[in-house]
Amino acid sequence: MAETIKTALITGGSRGIGYGIAEALIRDGIYVAITSRSQQNADEAALALNKIRAGHALAIESDVRNLESQEKAVQTVLDQWGRLDYLIANAGVGHFAPIHELSAELWQETIDINLTGVFFSAKASIAALTESKGYFINIASLAGTNFFANGTAYNASKFGLVGFSQAMMLDVRNAGVKVTTIMPGSVATEFNNHEPSDKDAWKIQPEDIGQIVSDLIKMPARTLPSKIEVRPTTPK
Repeated sequence: MAETIKTALITGGSRGIGYGIAEALIRDGIYVAITSRSQQNADEAALALNKIRAGHALAIESDVRNLESQEKAVQTVLDQWGRLDYLIANAGVGHFAPIHELSAELWQETIDINLTGVFFSAKASIAALTESKGYFINIASLAGTNFFANGTAYNASKFGLVGFSQAMMLDVRNAGVKVTTIMPGSVATEFNNHEPSDKDAWKIQPEDIGQIVSDLIKMPARTLPSKIEVRPTTPK
């Protein structure tokens, strides 16, 4: 009998934390689909990932702000590999400004991607994850419990995401679906137009979050770490 494969769908997986998670899962032998709003970015990332394990990465153009787009992404995974075991909701955006300067458009984009986008990812995938007794992992932020100046939109989206994720965990765990919220602090990525450099060595690295996801999915079925806060060991 052929060995059953495991598959994952990572939103926003073409760079940063999402790419770090994709690398870790592919090294574990999991087949991984990564999404991006840019097909070119997704294709380039998948090409690099397939150098780790040939044929294990699939590129999908998708926008988390659109439910139909998320449903198509999930269906693409099912058509390609026949199952979905892990959904990592990673796509996110950050707009930071004092409330009197924050535009309605930037507020809406932040909520649409960081919060509503995760709801759409959940709606699109929950049937497949129930079938596989799978795992839904949200990449939130320490900004989901710690507010700061200029963070009205970002704090609101991440506070909401943490609440959403924990309530979702209660909704689906009796169906055999696990839900975990990972809340990283400073991570060395391109987030908010940052250019990673050697000066970011003190920060959490994308592969560190990848290691956490890899470890989570190897936990015994009886055990669920429902919320994980992650900080740099020595902040600056």
